[in-house]
Amino acid sequence: MILPVGQRLHHSVLLPACCQSRLRLNAARQHGRSASVVPVVVSQSPVNTSRQRDVNGQQLKSNRPAVRCDSSRQPVVSATASAPPAEFKWGADMKNLGISVGLAVVIWFIPPPSGVTLPAWHLLAIFLGTIVGIITKPLPLGAVAMMGLGATMLTKTLTFAAAFSAFSSEIPWLIAIAFWLSGGFIKSGLGNRIAYGIVSLFGKTTLGLTYSLVFAEALLAPAIPSVAARAGGIFFPLAKALCLACGSDPANGTEKKMGAYVMKTCFQTSCISSAMFITAMAANPLAVNLASEALGQPISWGAWALAGIVPGLICLTAAPLILYVLYPPEMKDTPDAPKQAKKELEKLGPLSLDEKITAGAFAVTVGLWIFGGSIGINAVAAALLGLSILLITNVVKWKDCLGDNQAWDTLTWFAALIAMASYLNKYGFIKWFSDNVVNLVGGLGLSWQSSFGVVVLLYFYSHYLFASGAAHIGAMYTAFLSVATACGTPGMLAAIALGQLSNVMGCLSTYGIGSAPPYFGAGYVPQSKWYQLGFIMSVFYLAVWLFAGGAWWKVIGLW
Repeated sequence: MILPVGQRLHHSVLLPACCQSRLRLNAARQHGRSASVVPVVVSQSPVNTSRQRDVNGQQLKSNRPAVRCDSSRQPVVSATASAPPAEFKWGADMKNLGISVGLAVVIWFIPPPSGVTLPAWHLLAIFLGTIVGIITKPLPLGAVAMMGLGATMLTKTLTFAAAFSAFSSEIPWLIAIAFWLSGGFIKSGLGNRIAYGIVSLFGKTTLGLTYSLVFAEALLAPAIPSVAARAGGIFFPLAKALCLACGSDPANGTEKKMGAYVMKTCFQTSCISSAMFITAMAANPLAVNLASEALGQPISWGAWALAGIVPGLICLTAAPLILYVLYPPEMKDTPDAPKQAKKELEKLGPLSLDEKITAGAFAVTVGLWIFGGSIGINAVAAALLGLSILLITNVVKWKDCLGDNQAWDTLTWFAALIAMASYLNKYGFIKWFSDNVVNLVGGLGLSWQSSFGVVVLLYFYSHYLFASGAAHIGAMYTAFLSVATACGTPGMLAAIALGQLSNVMGCLSTYGIGSAPPYFGAGYVPQSKWYQLGFIMSVFYLAVWLFAGGAWWKVIGLW
């Protein structure tokens, strides 16, 4: 470029090509020289012509002067007007956050009742504040849970080791691994193939598809003693693949088309199938052992199953119909779906290598879930073996697992709630609560039937305080069984009923049983709707178990 002598560019200015050529021409005319004679002094630093971006990939505005050419063909340098500063925006819903924190603060400063230690009362305040945060969702659930754990440590209510103790627990990790396994199930195409097969057989209606999932899960329930493994690792991936195959995806705003109803129904009925058999849920044998110690007589597998078969089948049959009315899918009748599904199956052709590997990995995992206990292999080890097979064979990539936000978020909030609930028990709050219930019910002077009804209601709805059935059974089962028998309830009836309802009460929340986090975490059902429907269904289940079940127990001689 050529500039008049004595005029040099002292600033680093990036000139458009048209302006550069015009500068050369003008300078040459003024000095009568060739455009190649007089050099132009420019910044020695190379100019980066690419647009700068911040760490989030957003384009940054440059403070460098802008250059344009006017009608006189002279370069014009003008400063770019500064953009107004961005308006500050909260990262949380401050109203809901204020409600959560406010509740915790109010409870914190209320003097604890007689018999409750100050650490137990303070932990209860933080726990209830966290639960309200989980419900109102001022931030993502994992963030709310981490804030709760932070509060326990800042106030010295829990140590770091205590606050994060549940991150070494089996159930949260089993749930997270179930998410990753479901990724392979869907990515390989095996999920679509099985989903299309189910649609081709039962796909004329959404209700028919749902019943096929419900009763398939119930059939496997006696053989797989982990509801988190059975529901989260097998039927959740299948239900999700089925919903996606039918065009129901929360990412596209089509969750109500079919998926919301299917996910909620499959979760609700997983609580019922877990109640029907001793071997259908990991905590059921704990209830059996506690009952044997309290009553002096064992509960056999057959006696438990016989007592649960009638109320269980009623609930399994009726729950999909009730939810079909309360929370109906947008897509109800699909008369052409079976024919279309068969066409899709034909397009898929024979099993691909990835599908064969995924099927083998799932077969190994499920086999160990069923028989691994006899050789000392727990459910998490079995799930990790299946995941390892998928990772080694490149069906699933580790970066896919790292990018699964739902899995990590669910692991975080579920483990946090388990830790806080566990220490409520260790600090003696649960024992104090149980003792007071025992004294209350025992002093009412009711018939054994009425007393048992009160015991069941208090035992059932106190589950909002627990993040697992095992914790609830360990903390309260013996005390409530004792008060029920003390009020005249037949021991075997009380033991089996309380044991089975220890599973059913998982229907109440997003964290009360191992099958809840994966189905809720899929994003199909809003949290408020989840809790609303959970409470409504709980009333129905209790009515069935106490009245229809009570009549059946009379027939089989439990009272």
